[in-house]
This record gives sequence, structure tokens and C-alpha cells, in this order.
Amino acid sequence: MAKNFIEDIGFGAQGSTYANQGSNAIRPPEGQVYSMIQIITDTKFSNLTAESSTTYVSTASTGGGTNGATLENVIFSRGMILYGRWTSIDLEEGSVIAYISN
Repeated sequence: MAKNFIEDIGFGAQGSTYANQGSNAIRPPEGQVYSMIQIITDTKFSNLTAESSTTYVSTASTGGGTNGATLENVIFSRGMILYGRWTSIDLEEGSVIAYISN
């Protein structure tokens, strides 16, 4: 089976970053984003910044669609995976692995 580099890039083949509640905010390399966040332990974000506030949900924006809510004060259970495009991740509690994409 041929390797599909487009899918690899979209799902974090560009690398990853681990963060926990004691870490400073993490940011992907210049010109890239975090496209997937794997929740390692129950996690609450103090700040999750979306690449586009009108497209992707964050702690400050509801993303696309109508009548949505922000992720402020939401606790995500371990094992969950979030998909989107984020430029900064800061944790109030918990730990995550964030996967880098173009």
C-alpha cells in the first residue's frame, strides 16, 4: 500500500509536543498548528487559541456553526481526542500530547 503523505501531514506526522499543568503555554513551530490534541489525563484548558475563531472552537470562541459554546471551564476526560487547528495550548490541569500539522 502506498504511503499517503497528505494524511500524515494532516494527522500530526510533523511531530508532537507533550504538556502538563506545570508547563508554560505550548506553541507549534512557525507556520504550523496543532491539529489534534490527545487528552492523557483529565484536562481543563486555561487557554486554547484557535487558528480561526470563526471556524474552530476554543476557550474564547464558539467556532463554526450557530448557538455553540466555548470550551471555557470544560473538563475533558482522559482518552479523548480533539481535532481542529490551534496555535497555542495552556493547561489549567491535566496533560496532553498535541500533534503538529501544516
